[in-house]
Amino acid sequence: MASVSDTAASPFRGFTLREWQQHYRNAPDSLRTTLSLVMGSLSQSDNAWIYLATAEQLEAQILHLETLRAQAEGSLSTLPLFGVPFAVKDNMDIAGWPTTAACPAFAYTAETDATVIARLKAKGAIVIGKTNLDQFATGLVGTRSPFGAVANTFNPDYVSGGSSSGSASVLARGLVAFSLGTDTAGSGRVPAGFNNVIGLKPTKGWLSNTGVVPACRLNDSVSIFALTVADAQAVAHAAGGYDAADAYSRKNPHTAPVAMSPHPRFAVPDSLEFFGDALAEFEFDQALERLNSSGITLVPVDFTPFRELAEQLYYGAWVAERTVAVGEIFEESPEAMDPVVRGIVANGLNYTACDAWRAEYLRAELSRKINLTLEGFDALVVPTSPTIRTQQELVQEPVLYNSQFGIYTNFTNLADLSALALPSSLRADGLPAGITLIAPAWHDDALASFGRHWQRSLSLPLGATGRAMKSEEFMTSAPVSAASVRIAVVGAHLTGMPLNFQLTSRNAVRVEQTTTAATYKLYALANTQPPKPGLVRAEGGSAIIVELWDIPLARFGEFVAEIPAPLGIGSLELADGRIVKGFICEPWATGEATDITAFGGWRSYIQSLKSPVKS
Repeated sequence: MASVSDTAASPFRGFTLREWQQHYRNAPDSLRTTLSLVMGSLSQSDNAWIYLATAEQLEAQILHLETLRAQAEGSLSTLPLFGVPFAVKDNMDIAGWPTTAACPAFAYTAETDATVIARLKAKGAIVIGKTNLDQFATGLVGTRSPFGAVANTFNPDYVSGGSSSGSASVLARGLVAFSLGTDTAGSGRVPAGFNNVIGLKPTKGWLSNTGVVPACRLNDSVSIFALTVADAQAVAHAAGGYDAADAYSRKNPHTAPVAMSPHPRFAVPDSLEFFGDALAEFEFDQALERLNSSGITLVPVDFTPFRELAEQLYYGAWVAERTVAVGEIFEESPEAMDPVVRGIVANGLNYTACDAWRAEYLRAELSRKINLTLEGFDALVVPTSPTIRTQQELVQEPVLYNSQFGIYTNFTNLADLSALALPSSLRADGLPAGITLIAPAWHDDALASFGRHWQRSLSLPLGATGRAMKSEEFMTSAPVSAASVRIAVVGAHLTGMPLNFQLTSRNAVRVEQTTTAATYKLYALANTQPPKPGLVRAEGGSAIIVELWDIPLARFGEFVAEIPAPLGIGSLELADGRIVKGFICEPWATGEATDITAFGGWRSYIQSLKSPVKS
């Protein structure tokens, strides 16, 4: 791989989305100059790239983006990714660009953008190149490509991880703000772990696969590499959404929590394998200690069904799905394929339709066991990879070592789980170590909420850039999720109060304690069981303490249905000017109620009832 010193370094190297947004706010007319500097910092001899945008292709995107800005009357509020450069794994289509899947004989020129690319462009992002990969996304190593093995960004003697090797490499070096990969067996997580970056493996079907060369259609997910968890989450929401053109796309049911509980419980495999890699084992033990010391409850669980399902992906009938995906190139020009990839694909011919159905039955059974095991936990925590290998070692054992990399990743998509790979430390040999959090489908935002806190607690550089995470990034609060309703509770639904279970049983999560604007009065209602307050907007009011909770959108209606008169849900104004949904009371009910505004909140009033009366 070409040294990054071969070309002039971009002044924007390692910028996060927040920094890109600030740059364009300060220099809104610098789009061409900025992208010219970015492109000038890239090297054609860097084999992490398969294809770089031509001047004409870049200009076409700039013109389109300028049109979008004009339509928005100059405002960038609807273009949160305005001018942000990103990279795409070369198994995704970009209109007018070649798609190779790292197989030149397979190459074709795409007619339209993949759905995820179109959605990101619509938010203002600029794609500047397509990246190297294990051919046909078959591998976790980053070495199975005619364009060359992509080197690890921390030590070029080691592998980068695959199959999304190039996307992880260019992101880790800060050449782009984010990059897209794909993940079928761990291809969006292993390279993240090996290069010290964030790897988000979304719930299957959230990000469309239209315009993506399939590896295993039933298990493929477009994945996201970013320098921060906040960036990965923002990109996922910009790119995600239902796509009727993708038969495996699906709508978010909005029933999952959007953050983790205040006192999370993590499952941990009861038996761990590191294949003799003492440094990897030590760093994972250190990560568990950090989790435990931060208040996470760690509980060992039987890892047998996870391990058995992981083995199915490459050592069962599921490999035949790769044979179907590769199709004509394997049948007509097998010599054009990477020998290791060709051998794996050829194994699919050894299975019958009966074998495939047996494999599906086994997948369903093991998946059920896995999801039942994870009930009651916020996530499963595992090493992103149990070990790492040199490129020379992969030459000697290309299949065995690839298989080792996947023991904590291969089961995830088969069991319909979401996952987030996080950096955790740098080993004594200077290589990165990482952990992955795995949770049920649609728990992506919950994983991200924890990932934000985890990343803030570490002092790791961003990728291989050598840059530290800026303090402004620490202060970036999680966005209000469109998959939830933020509601203010003021009385019996507060934490520890009798009706709080109506929130927690619906996967609602506590966000913060705050106060209303100083325009409300609080009353203790008469004849209510359990005792309840009533909040009324009125002259002469005060700021009243409330808790904010995020309740999944699909559970909001059933929660509201349990609220008895004279209470209801309306819009409350908070002290900082935010407007949220919250408990309100019909004014007629205050006639027989006790005005307790002076207490400032329900807890203080309840405590006063318990305090002995002084004579």
